[in-house]
Amino acid sequence: MNEIKIESALISVFSKDGLEPIVNELVKNNVKLYSTGGTYNFIANLGYEVTEVENITDYPSIFGGRVKTLHPKIFGGILYRRDNDNDLKEKKDFNIPSIDLVIVDLYPFEETLKNGGSESEIIEKIDIGGIALIRAAAKNYNSVVCVSSVNDYKNFLEMYVKKEGVLNQTDRKIFASNSFKTSSIYDSAIFGYFNETKELSLRYGENPHQEGVFSGKIDDVFIKLHGKDLSYNNLLDIDAAMDLMQEFINDQPTFAILKHNNACGISIRDNIKDAYDAALAADPVSAFGGILISNSVIDSETAETINSLFCEVVISPDFDNRALEILKSKKNRILLKLNSFPKKDKLIRSCLNGKLIQTSDNITDSLDLLNYPTNMKPDADQIKDLLFASKISKNTKSNTIVLVKNKQLLASGTGQTSRIDALNQAIEKAEKFGFELNGACMASDAFFPFPDCVEIAHKKGINSIIQPGGSIKDNLSIDYCNNNKIAMVFTGVRHFKH
Repeated sequence: MNEIKIESALISVFSKDGLEPIVNELVKNNVKLYSTGGTYNFIANLGYEVTEVENITDYPSIFGGRVKTLHPKIFGGILYRRDNDNDLKEKKDFNIPSIDLVIVDLYPFEETLKNGGSESEIIEKIDIGGIALIRAAAKNYNSVVCVSSVNDYKNFLEMYVKKEGVLNQTDRKIFASNSFKTSSIYDSAIFGYFNETKELSLRYGENPHQEGVFSGKIDDVFIKLHGKDLSYNNLLDIDAAMDLMQEFINDQPTFAILKHNNACGISIRDNIKDAYDAALAADPVSAFGGILISNSVIDSETAETINSLFCEVVISPDFDNRALEILKSKKNRILLKLNSFPKKDKLIRSCLNGKLIQTSDNITDSLDLLNYPTNMKPDADQIKDLLFASKISKNTKSNTIVLVKNKQLLASGTGQTSRIDALNQAIEKAEKFGFELNGACMASDAFFPFPDCVEIAHKKGINSIIQPGGSIKDNLSIDYCNNNKIAMVFTGVRHFKH
């Protein structure tokens, strides 16, 4: 498969962590080394022969190191086509060396930004030569291996040793893909810095006859890796998905599927594949055309399963390389790499001839909020399910009822004008998809003014309930629970979402 033995390498890195073992192996295999500045000194101090780039270009490093590798002899050595007679002739005529391997680690722009660097410090951390080397080497992956990040050092070293310095085209293409991912993320971070608040024109608004624009720092939240342009409705659903998943950032692998701003499936499991399967099982019909979000890296096994579902958007902290390749097979599917969850201090919406402003609902129901008004107390597993259900309820349109069992959403009743209607909708939906409600728990986004919902739930086998409490008739629900051995907890916090 077009195997090429690495015989020469250009190494120019910011971080030297993990570099020594690679250099050791390259020297062991008689690879000719070229380098710059601090990396040259690092290799030379290891006692190895290494050629400075300026000895090839006949130009010193100038402007305080801003220009070192930007020279035709360097980029020619990377970019010339090994099977092109004219390129080979020009290479010989201009005395251009061959460069088979490029190892680059970019200046830490994002780290400098996060650490509060001054404007001049941030600007100096915009890598020019490094990013150009990465693009050149990745472009010519037919003949060159590009290692673009310290995160790839280990993989490269293992592959290099295993294959005795001979990498095939598939190997090189993997590193090229990683390299363009590196450059994309890097450039997006720089773009975000220069465009703190920008306007993004959308295809249209909520409907095709409406115009739509997003104004904000969208690149701080995610990087778009693939797919069609984002729409107004996409962004609303993405926002709802992130609000929901923010409740589970510290949990085990969690996967959620949303439709029209509401979760139609969410589950916590030991691995992300099982979490996705359980989330999908809650409502595979509504999942069609939905928004998918994970709190863990999506692997290839999960991606294979997702790929059989038509979905608009997939959001994850990251995707492994094979997963990304699989999910990109659908050209319109939007893939978003999550950078950070948006911080919302205030919520603003238009109203009448003005606007409504409120602080965000930033309270997450937790164990220390709970009080236990019923004789029957929930056990540890029930409490986990109750809190899980309450977090979902908080992020579902009112009136809502949420049914959960074993950290899996069974069904919810969303946006109903009656809480009884919401409960009946949830029950009907859960039973439609074959779920056993016996032993399940129920969450409500507001208190029960009457015990009717508690009674309906009890008759279906639901034996634990979480709700805010606070009705003047709370005792009616408490008495019903006590008479029927149902555990009910109060949070003291209402989570209406209109």
